[in-house]
Amino acid sequence: MLSINQTFIKRRDFLKGLSGLGLATTASLILPSHLFGKQAPSNRIHLLMIGTGRQGIINMRQLFQFPQVRVVGVCDVDRWRAEEALKIVNERYGDEDCKLFTDFREALEMDDLDAVMDSTTDHWHAGVTLAAIAKGLHCCTEKPLTRYLAEGRAIANAAAAKGIVFRTDTECRTHGYMNRIATLVRNGYLGQLRRIEVGVPGDAPGGDPTPAPVPDELDYDMWLGPAPLKEYVMDRVHPVKSLGRPGWMRYLDYCESTITNWGTHLLDVAQLANDTERTGPVSVEGEGTYPDPDSGVWNVLTDFKVQYRYADGLTLDYKVDVPYLRVEGDEGWIQGHWHSPGGLTASDNSFLRFRPAESDIQIPQRGDKEDFVHCIANNAPQESMIDAEVGHRTNSMCQIAHIAIMRGKRLDWDPNKEQFTNDPQANLLLDYEKRREGYELPVL
Repeated sequence: MLSINQTFIKRRDFLKGLSGLGLATTASLILPSHLFGKQAPSNRIHLLMIGTGRQGIINMRQLFQFPQVRVVGVCDVDRWRAEEALKIVNERYGDEDCKLFTDFREALEMDDLDAVMDSTTDHWHAGVTLAAIAKGLHCCTEKPLTRYLAEGRAIANAAAAKGIVFRTDTECRTHGYMNRIATLVRNGYLGQLRRIEVGVPGDAPGGDPTPAPVPDELDYDMWLGPAPLKEYVMDRVHPVKSLGRPGWMRYLDYCESTITNWGTHLLDVAQLANDTERTGPVSVEGEGTYPDPDSGVWNVLTDFKVQYRYADGLTLDYKVDVPYLRVEGDEGWIQGHWHSPGGLTASDNSFLRFRPAESDIQIPQRGDKEDFVHCIANNAPQESMIDAEVGHRTNSMCQIAHIAIMRGKRLDWDPNKEQFTNDPQANLLLDYEKRREGYELPVL
């Protein structure tokens, strides 16, 4: 198996050439770098960045660290942001070969693309990612995977059908504490699991509701995409000519905020530890607090408390708190904090010194971008640490929790059919009531 420091080869003309010589080929081919020379274009993973705001730039800089990745295109509906990204790319490579786009559909027509990094708004993830998958491109899509559960199912199905490498972009399970908790639990050191507890930060009300003229550099209709048409308010979008924290993360048309944004970090590890990352709970109930309408334009949950129940009786309590994960079994407990004080604590100090034996289940601990590049370089979609199915299942847990809060009742959930069994009205909240005309999901 090749390491990520070795060379990935996937150039269509080269494959056609081999085919013409009567040699067997596959959809992607990996050959030693010495056959082509270090700087040959065929040695690169040609990557397109779609969404070059605050998180997109962070993601792009992380991808720069892998020498076999070459950013060949940047795309954003805000031309100022795309131009800022282009400057960074050109400075990094010392040339002007990278192309700039403001429409991702045009960007996806570039020749010789291999992969896409989707760092768009949550409500655009499905449209962008499905269009990329339809082209047969490997995809790394920011968490939370989609704004609506039905969109996540569409992505998971499409990624599996196309056989591409898919990475849900969250780094939480790479963290040392989180990896240790999951490995300890999966190998049975806590005995039979009884309860899991997850805390994530809350959010704050606010945001200036004053309408304003649409900035010249922003294609606002395209930015809205499938979401309802509303007048432009800067704090519902993002700061003008700035890479500061965007307001859309606190507005329900585009994002569910921390219940999904943070939840898809820590619930991912909880699902991994519970060995349920490709299924889910059978019921959910909860309560939450929304801002007063007079407090500003932002309308996402500021506080919540949720309980899931699994088919085997295990409960998972999910609430606003500091970011942490606690797992309790009949032989002890372990708790780890992520991005918050608290460290790693346990009922038995031996859990803190735990190192897996060779015979134990080994959980990979690659970094998020490292994992994406590793899987492409080794033509190994199955090795993705958080593939589309896993990313969708974690996000769906957050989404059914939010729906239970909105419905104000306990909801019974069928994780196989991905439907509520005791509330038809709740099922109507699993997808858009209606996507805006012209922004329907791509059909693969």
